[in-house]
Amino acid sequence: MRNCLHPLSRALGWLLAGLMATGLARAQAVASQSEFAQLEQMAREWVQPALASVTGPDGGGALRPEILFGSLDARLKLTPCTHIEPYLPPGTRLWGRSRIGLRCLDGPVRWNVFMPVTVKAWGPGWVLKRPVPAGSVLAQDDAELADMDWAEQPYAVLANPDRWVGQQAAYALQPGQAIRQNMVRPVPAFGPGAQVRVSSVGAGFQVVVSGEALTAGIPGQSVRVRLNGGRIVTGTVRDGQTVDVRL
Repeated sequence: MRNCLHPLSRALGWLLAGLMATGLARAQAVASQSEFAQLEQMAREWVQPALASVTGPDGGGALRPEILFGSLDARLKLTPCTHIEPYLPPGTRLWGRSRIGLRCLDGPVRWNVFMPVTVKAWGPGWVLKRPVPAGSVLAQDDAELADMDWAEQPYAVLANPDRWVGQQAAYALQPGQAIRQNMVRPVPAFGPGAQVRVSSVGAGFQVVVSGEALTAGIPGQSVRVRLNGGRIVTGTVRDGQTVDVRL
């Protein structure tokens, strides 16, 4: 009888040990979830006031922030800490997909973890109504105002029509796209090979000679010009015919 009880006792012991281990694992999981929830709340309380400095009015009205938090790795085992500091890692900003650092400053182990966060900034912006081929000049009727997430892309939204009306499409644009800084460029005043006047002004005199533009000329930007004698100079485009060169 005793010989029969030994295997049964062992089996019961293993079963009990397994149940205890399972219960301990579940308790640890619940504790971890509670700790992670506290860390998320700490990050949220830190982000809310910090976000006020990176979103605000920009021609299209005040932006409405929306914060979406990700989750810490469930496999993390964090030791207790009496002083946890949230911070923004160097090289990151609260815009689009980002992350919040949480580091232990007072505990047996100085741990450091990162919580994923997505910051959206909702506000009015100009959205294209029709396709615009590359190089075409945009008119205000090409777009309409719509509520959009400014932080969806890193490029600035052009909320003021004066910043994009009359500009060229830098590439083929599609309906539904928000007009951003990287999508437009100034219309050149002249192209490569154009004959231009090169004006140089000194103390009490002005010299104007002719030359050939080597690159496209955009008002206010630099351009290289080959003078009739073969010399190449660099000047600033004044208008469609004139380049100013400092002596």
